[in-house]
Amino acid sequence: MIPISDNIFFFRRRKPIIIYCLICLNIALFLWELKLELSGELSNFVNSWGVVPAEISTAFANALAGNLAAWIVLLMRSTTLLVGMFLHASFSQILGNSIFLWVFGRTLESVFGYRRFLIFYLVSGILTGLVQILAEPSLTVSLIGTNGAITAILGAYILKFSNAKIDTILPLIIVFIPVELPASFYLFWWFVQQISYGIGSLNISGGVTSSSISYWAQVAGLFIGAAFTKLLQR
Repeated sequence: MIPISDNIFFFRRRKPIIIYCLICLNIALFLWELKLELSGELSNFVNSWGVVPAEISTAFANALAGNLAAWIVLLMRSTTLLVGMFLHASFSQILGNSIFLWVFGRTLESVFGYRRFLIFYLVSGILTGLVQILAEPSLTVSLIGTNGAITAILGAYILKFSNAKIDTILPLIIVFIPVELPASFYLFWWFVQQISYGIGSLNISGGVTSSSISYWAQVAGLFIGAAFTKLLQR
């Protein structure tokens, strides 16, 4: 199932400037990752800028124990919660995230406004990363990708436009059949299609999580998106 567009045209009066910028930034950094892969520097780059829960939880524990240097380490490693959102581990991951961001993010950007949507996107990605750290503080592989923020977008979209229809292409080998599906279907399909995110993986020693963050942590993203929407409605 490949979502193409929704049928909510009334709200889409602004150009999705933030969506354009986010997608372009993700693609530009992915091209940079490809360059680093060719030069053999990709693993060090991802391990330095991806979210490694064990490193952050250890630094936090040492900081609470009174180690002043650990506070500096914690501050430096915390920046990966933001930077790691814009890195991707495979062709399929960046393609899937970009499609969902485009289809479901455009209407939300028009509803929220440029600034609020950007804040929503960044905060959602950071919070879902924190959830993963709290859930698996000893995890030593890098978490990268914008999966958490996309899940929050889905949560906000479904709450706001529960009756929306999504124009979809159903690929059957060499035949592509256009169909229209309810937006709620993609709450299910979002988690299913991430199984394929290992396709076209980059060569990163030590590995990364295949879907950026675990499924149940992404469920937290659904609630974050819904809560943000409720807050705006108030």
